Amino acid sequence: MKLLVINGPNINMVGIREPGIYGSESYQALLDLCQKTCDEHQVLVEFYQSNHEGALVDRIQEAYGKIDGIVINPAAYTHTSIAILDALKAVGIPAVEVHISKVESREAFRQISYPGLACFKTITGEGIQGYKHAIEILIEKLKEKES
Repeated sequence: MKLLVINGPNINMVGIREPGIYGSESYQALLDLCQKTCDEHQVLVEFYQSNHEGALVDRIQEAYGKIDGIVINPAAYTHTSIAILDALKAVGIPAVEVHISKVESREAFRQISYPGLACFKTITGEGIQGYKHAIEILIEKLKEKES
């Protein structure tokens, strides 16, 4: 089993950017947590982060036929990107959307998630621990699909 963890714009600045909202743990800590979680479940994982919408779309498309599941934090593109939604729908790879903050309690413009429409689950407001939760839910779903 192979997973892809995709992070959108400014997620690489976690720990620096607005720690009151996103926490003080670094982006490297986020990656380490994901790697450790996947190692515990004997699952391979790849990571990808970009601040560019088209690059995120390209990476989702490249996953077709190579990746079993996607954990995605589209970040600001959550609220604007039909292109990322369409890419997720096109590849048909099971996906979980994750957000570090509790987006549903934030500004009005953050209340819609386009990419989330192609995900079977959304995790919000758990800090970087939400990635661990998302990975575990995704692994469970993929194992159910196998049996």
